[in-house]
Amino acid sequence: MKHLSKTFKVSDLPVDERPRERMQRLGPEALSTHELLAIIFASGTKGMPVTVAAQTLMTHFGSLSKIAEASDDEIKSMVRGIGTAKILRLRACFEIARRIENERKYENDLTRSPKITNPLQAYEMIKKKLRVYKKEHFFVVSLNSRNKIIGIDEISTGTLEASIVHPRETFESAIRHHAAKIIIAHNHPSDDPEPSEDDISITRRLKEAGLIMGIELIDHIVVCKSCFFSFKEKGFL
Repeated sequence: MKHLSKTFKVSDLPVDERPRERMQRLGPEALSTHELLAIIFASGTKGMPVTVAAQTLMTHFGSLSKIAEASDDEIKSMVRGIGTAKILRLRACFEIARRIENERKYENDLTRSPKITNPLQAYEMIKKKLRVYKKEHFFVVSLNSRNKIIGIDEISTGTLEASIVHPRETFESAIRHHAAKIIIAHNHPSDDPEPSEDDISITRRLKEAGLIMGIELIDHIVVCKSCFFSFKEKGFL
């Protein structure tokens, strides 16, 4: 008789042992890590039940952080037959977790953030946000009436041009944060802090738009790896 291979699913387990039903009944905190992984995978592979696949990963790598760092090939070598869809769901969950952690750190930074009293403080704050210097990143720092930071938003990535940095997008974040003032900032991949003609043109345009909207543009910081240019400090604003 020909052997038929079968893909084992969570539904093959007794109802009381199914991770999804256990989570619904007891809450996610009651589940083990491999049970949570089993819910993400949803089904096993040919010859390997989903709970065994999840437990195999945890046993081999030892922690979720190690699984997150593992390559697709490493995961595939541990769970034979695992498909791209399962790995993508796993990657998506890890990315969501990373973003939640970044949001919490960001919110904590805002709670403890001092007043911006000089361009150096603004420069150091934006520099922390930059990870890739090969492209230009444009930021809007929203401030309250006492110059305390109430929001930092990246508006665009790419070449800084008037067509990309539009007053609408710039002041949208400021309005969302109920800002009284803003500082704009962007980096120069060339590591030359001198502002370009586009930089100067954009600054003038945003200053005029801010006057109309009642949100003052108090500085434009050009960020480089070891130095910066302040439009206010240099008398451009």
